[in-house]
Amino acid sequence: MEQDQARALIERGETLTVEFKSERRERYSDNGIVENVTCLANGEGGTLFLGVEDDGRVTGAALRHSGGTDPQRMRALIANQTVPPLPCEVTVLEIDGHEVIAIEVEKALNPVGTARATYRRRSLGPDGRPQCVAYPLHEMLSRTTSTGQNDYAALRVPGISWDDLDPAAFALARTLVSSSGDTALGTLDDLDLARALGVVTVGDPGPMPLMGALLLFGRTESLRRLAPTHEVLFQVLSQTSVTLNETVPGGLISAADQIHRLFLPYNTEDEVDAGMLRVALPKVPIEAFREAVANALVHRDFTQLGPVQVQITDDGVTIASPGGFPEGIRLDNLLVESRPRSRLLAEAFRRMGLVERTGRGIQRMYSGMLRIGRDAPDYTGSTSASVRVTFPTADADTELARYVFERERETGRPWPLQDLQVLRALRRDGALSLTDAATLTQRSQAEVRATLSRMVDSGVVEARGSGRGRAYHLSGAAYRAIGAASGYIRTRSFDPIQQQEMVLQYVRAHGSINRAQAAELCSIAPTQATTLLRRLVAHGRLELRGERRGAHYVLSRADEA
Repeated sequence: MEQDQARALIERGETLTVEFKSERRERYSDNGIVENVTCLANGEGGTLFLGVEDDGRVTGAALRHSGGTDPQRMRALIANQTVPPLPCEVTVLEIDGHEVIAIEVEKALNPVGTARATYRRRSLGPDGRPQCVAYPLHEMLSRTTSTGQNDYAALRVPGISWDDLDPAAFALARTLVSSSGDTALGTLDDLDLARALGVVTVGDPGPMPLMGALLLFGRTESLRRLAPTHEVLFQVLSQTSVTLNETVPGGLISAADQIHRLFLPYNTEDEVDAGMLRVALPKVPIEAFREAVANALVHRDFTQLGPVQVQITDDGVTIASPGGFPEGIRLDNLLVESRPRSRLLAEAFRRMGLVERTGRGIQRMYSGMLRIGRDAPDYTGSTSASVRVTFPTADADTELARYVFERERETGRPWPLQDLQVLRALRRDGALSLTDAATLTQRSQAEVRATLSRMVDSGVVEARGSGRGRAYHLSGAAYRAIGAASGYIRTRSFDPIQQQEMVLQYVRAHGSINRAQAAELCSIAPTQATTLLRRLVAHGRLELRGERRGAHYVLSRADEA
């Protein structure tokens, strides 16, 4: 760690990733150092500073070895006193005339404890200040299942027997696989089916069900006794009143089937003509709904209390499950990353045909909604404590849906997800840059450039401008097909007027504008920005000041008046 970096961290004060320990009166104990380093590692990682007061005053660290402090010996101390051995970086720095020891540690993939079996993690105290607190066993289990190090479904369950499993759930599983899953499973008896799914132990005293078998096939009363965190609720709300509030019994397979049946009466449909066909536009495509429910059931954190909840309101359908996203999954990569919390449960649902077999279930959900003229599923309500996806069910854009279905009928191919995302965004916002399209689709700019080029070649999209200022909008043919020809006229014809006004408003607010700022403001190429600015000068609205790189434009005296 460099001196400037250390000084900046100290000036910001203690946080969840920065801890101060004073050695003004006495040397901080080795056990205390080890505990605090494991505490940081069990959080997001961070830095422990020795020789800094709680208020950030630097008072100096004590000498830890004869002749000074040896960073190598401190690293060895921490590695030898942690389980598993924890690597770290130790730096001795001089700050404000005092020696400070900085111990940096990265976030640990698995829980780390001291050799004395002490486990701590970083947290905010009741006063809002960061502190180290006890790391409970259930939270450690949640951490390891979230990172994929342990599979909750592979746990042994004390006191379980085959009588805790429901033969009707096995029969339902065989029915499901016969229609859409791994048909080979449909010929197996209960024990062999459980074996094939990997949810039984093998060996003395004979095969016994694991937690996965209980979660998939368990009887309701056995689940309450042996897996009390498993709970599923189905609710229907109309304005402020609850019209249905039902607890769904049984294991995961039975729950998935029952939720599907409960949802069907509420999934009303509109219709739209697409050529010779009439196409149904449901509130939520049933494939997308089933995928979202399966994800909630399989990927929930079973170490956390709380039910999987399916809630239907006047504005949408929300499906929530306890536990945040698995490690490595974020809002900005969930379309391209797939990391199941329990591989056993995810594989069981795939083999039974309950989820997308290729691991692209969320993409399937997005495509399903966008194809019928609705907004994409919304995950922004998710937190570290729960994953929430909402399907907006406001009136569908029927003209857009008709256009999508007619193009699919003409080409004989379904629209790729990225094309649907771009189409919906252009319909809503009018224009899109390459950078915005890459963020929207969660793809690289190279991949999105290929998508946009394909859409231009097929006559769906037109490009305007060049270089970084290039923007994309729907073609005239696309606007006419969706019954919005005036939108194309606005996009093509009114831009110069809008751009001039945007530039003038910018100059009024900021005093001046240069060519690069105008190009970025109007999403046009620098050469186009030069033409725009010169036009405003010619019209007496702006005046040019400076030359070459210093050239900028200010309001003319007449325009100021």
